[in-house]
Amino acid sequence: MFFFFAGGVEQQVRQVLKSGAGRCIVCRSPADLVEYDKVLKLFFVPVWRWPGKEPSMYCNNCKLFFPHSYALPPRTETTVPEALRCRFCDRPVESEFSFCPFCGSAL
Repeated sequence: MFFFFAGGVEQQVRQVLKSGAGRCIVCRSPADLVEYDKVLKLFFVPVWRWPGKEPSMYCNNCKLFFPHSYALPPRTETTVPEALRCRFCDRPVESEFSFCPFCGSAL
């Protein structure tokens, strides 16, 4: 007997509690603190919806949900200009470097 099931459970943002509350752990973009719902879909149609247990972080750039405790702190303006910071690890880098000495990414 062959049974085909097209569906699954996914998370969807219900309400944004605080915009820009932290940074994404994957892409380092600003992430929002949100309340979310878990949604059961059957053949791509929402069938059942129930609330998540606690607020979570959500990245609008890479669409990732992750726990609030793992969030990186939001970017703050410091005395080091943005051009002298690595885009990936957010550490200060001297202007003559072509690669970040901490994470190795190209500047």
